[in-house]
Amino acid sequence: MARMSVRLPDGSSIDVDEGATVADVARAIGPRLAQAALAGRVNGRLVDVDAPVHDGDEVAIVTERDPEALSVLRHSAAHVMAEAVKDLFPTVRFGIGPSIEDGFYYDFDVERPFTPEDLAAIEERMREIVAEEKPFERAVLDRLEARDAFEGQPYKQELIAELPEGEPISVYTQGSFTDLCRGPHVPHTGWIKAFKLMKVAGAYWRGDSSRPMLQRIYGTAWFSEKDLAAYLERLEEAERRDHRKLGRELDLFSFHEVAGAGLPVYHPKGARILRILQEWLRGVLYERGYVEAITPHIYKADVWKISGHYDFYRENMYFFEVDEGDGRINEYGVKPMNCPGHVLIYANDVRSYRDLPMRIFEFGTVYRHEMSGVVHGLMRARGFTQDDAHIFCMPEQVHDEVVAMLDLVDYVLKDVFGFEYSAEISTRPEKSIGDDAMWEHATRALMSACDAHGLPYQINEGDGAFYGPKIDIKLKDAIGRTWQCSTIQVDFNFPSRFGLAYRTADNAEAVPFMLHRTILGSMERFLGILIEHYAGAFPTWLAPVQAVLVPIADRHLPYCETVAATLRRAGVRAEVYAENEPMRIKIAKAQQQKVPYMLVVGDREVEAGTVGVRERSAGDLGAMGIDSFVERVAAEHP
Repeated sequence: MARMSVRLPDGSSIDVDEGATVADVARAIGPRLAQAALAGRVNGRLVDVDAPVHDGDEVAIVTERDPEALSVLRHSAAHVMAEAVKDLFPTVRFGIGPSIEDGFYYDFDVERPFTPEDLAAIEERMREIVAEEKPFERAVLDRLEARDAFEGQPYKQELIAELPEGEPISVYTQGSFTDLCRGPHVPHTGWIKAFKLMKVAGAYWRGDSSRPMLQRIYGTAWFSEKDLAAYLERLEEAERRDHRKLGRELDLFSFHEVAGAGLPVYHPKGARILRILQEWLRGVLYERGYVEAITPHIYKADVWKISGHYDFYRENMYFFEVDEGDGRINEYGVKPMNCPGHVLIYANDVRSYRDLPMRIFEFGTVYRHEMSGVVHGLMRARGFTQDDAHIFCMPEQVHDEVVAMLDLVDYVLKDVFGFEYSAEISTRPEKSIGDDAMWEHATRALMSACDAHGLPYQINEGDGAFYGPKIDIKLKDAIGRTWQCSTIQVDFNFPSRFGLAYRTADNAEAVPFMLHRTILGSMERFLGILIEHYAGAFPTWLAPVQAVLVPIADRHLPYCETVAATLRRAGVRAEVYAENEPMRIKIAKAQQQKVPYMLVVGDREVEAGTVGVRERSAGDLGAMGIDSFVERVAAEHP
């Protein structure tokens, strides 16, 4: 038989028979690799192990160590779940079943909602299918064959009708179940050993509220029972840290039907945390050459028409009409972002190159219309405050300004809060404005700034904003979850749309670049992240109450009140637990409220002019003078 050569990721080559598959390449490399192969990558494209290879192809063998391996496993698990549902509910009509972060789901149209008992039965049937080690077999159909294969399945028929003419239509079959699918899949169902069905939720077909409501079953799958157990443990920990639960327990905020979905009401302690964050960050920004602005919450619709939001973002905004009282009726829009106000400040005067860069920041509250189904506590709210800033600068200043922003990100996220983070640069999307030179300059500036800062980054092709490329910063919390907070964007849209200009050194007129940036992002979301990251036990400098005085007896109350007043004057947030309760109850209450310090006062402390200091995690620290305690608290501030 004729032979051919394929290239391996390390640059070497290996000869295999003509007509060989990815699995054959794995076997030629070694038996252990052949046994571990769950998929392949041919010329960069993910394929099944039985996909053919050709002379000169670059072939990589995908094992469970590959970053994409779990996605393949979970997609296969979704197919097994669909087969189990078909076996138990023969009249089911199928939607789609992709892999998602940490798991998979499948949408089903069934006669009645699934019950917990149904999930248990589906999971048991899945285990039987897995034990049978049914191979996943791929076939390519023409359009007529595909329609016949999915007769009686309207959602699949709709997907088939939307495929471009001439595009191959692939299906996968395991056992008696066939599904419309691009693949790839693991070699057989036996690979799916560690899985669990998690919950059922309603989901509109194609996310459209005018379409049928389907039943979506979520599941998770891992390569080992150990990994599955660790994931379930992380879920339990995440539930314990849920900011909505801790927000109630710590009396930070609440939500009310009369306010509408996604609009938090901050209680005194929650409001205090937000103000502490803002006051601290305000000082940091002033030191770094920023100036602060306060801009309106509403603008006439004309502003949003110039900016482009009226045409491209209207469904996410709140518009209303106002009778001006002089025969005119004007349309206004509530701001979904703070950009227009900062543009108006820039445009209010003649600017020259000597005025640039001009750095304007604002803790601006914005409102965006989110569907009630996606609103999630503080993490996704309809009203939120951004630590927003806009930098107006010359093209040659973009690099240095972005480096300065990355320095700020590093200080805030890593040095102050202890987060690890990663970066992603999103490049020009298919639908965009601006000439190639502007995009090239801006994208290179972002890349070179990351390089200069020593920040590794991934490229997210085509995911930039329509007006410019951006850097997204994703932080990792205490239990390994990632969150996007900081964003740095280059904008060609606003300056040109609003006619912004500056005089160059040659006395010519030029359009400035505009950089959008947030560090914390949504203050609401960042507070939610902090609550879950710290499990409610805020660092001392950020805690709404830093110390509580606990009198052992009523006769110690006057001294406690005096000490509390002294601490407050020194900037320590202190309260007195004056209730007629045993000391152990008061200490337990302070622990439950996660107060950093409990200051116990008895006869000895009154006589010595001290307090007995107890730290929430370290326990008893012994007697301490008031001044010494104030110094200790002050030392914990960034």
